[in-house]
Amino acid sequence: MAAATTPLLTLTTDFGREDFHLPRLKAQLLSMQPDLRMVDISHDIPTYDIVRAAFVFTKVWMHFPTGTVHLLSVYDYYQPRGRFLATYHGGHYFIGPDNGIFSLIFGSIPEQTYVLDGYEADTPLSEVYARAVNHLTRRKPFHEIGLPATRYTERLAFKPVIGPNYIRGAVVFIDRFDNVTTNITRRLFEEVGEGRGFQLLVKRMSPLDGLSFRYHDVPEGEPLCRFDSDGLLEIAVNLGRAAPLLGINVEDTVQIEFFSLV
Repeated sequence: MAAATTPLLTLTTDFGREDFHLPRLKAQLLSMQPDLRMVDISHDIPTYDIVRAAFVFTKVWMHFPTGTVHLLSVYDYYQPRGRFLATYHGGHYFIGPDNGIFSLIFGSIPEQTYVLDGYEADTPLSEVYARAVNHLTRRKPFHEIGLPATRYTERLAFKPVIGPNYIRGAVVFIDRFDNVTTNITRRLFEEVGEGRGFQLLVKRMSPLDGLSFRYHDVPEGEPLCRFDSDGLLEIAVNLGRAAPLLGINVEDTVQIEFFSLV
């Protein structure tokens, strides 16, 4: 029973694992709260890349237990005097810099959002975060963590463009297997397509005109498109690496053209 009440914290950073930033943050957190359980989501986010951080984090956070605290330390000092936020959404708590990452994750900043206070401009980042994490995991009143946020930085995510017979989206993520994820959802595909045939166009790749369920639905080395477990359209190669083989990069345009009904 004791394990169920042990505070749980996830970490998402652009620190990498080769220098002192990550262990120093963890040391500060444990020094203030030795019983803290920490789960690493990713520390391999490219430096300053809040778009990739938001995408990776969005895939994961809701699968943790209610009450989990999530710390996102990516592109922390995007201004000479940065601010840090604590917010509550969907039964979870989130801490991170005021650089637009929360608007990418949630679409808009949750109503219960506070600006962390109680530190000076030269307070070490690890101490800022450790204080906030300790406040939340010790279940102190949330509203006492800072002042209500009346303004915050927003970053708008790119949305697909649609027409009667097409969807124009973009590549938003390439994983370690070089599978390509787009921002085209199954719901949007079905709403616009209305069951019609289609062809998918990206770069100089030959058009794809059918959906696969599994990677091995096509012969080895052949490209395919499918919806992943989160309902996002994916381009892959069976037992191959789609991105380099097909010359696809993040932010490339992906277009689906639906055939007119005869």
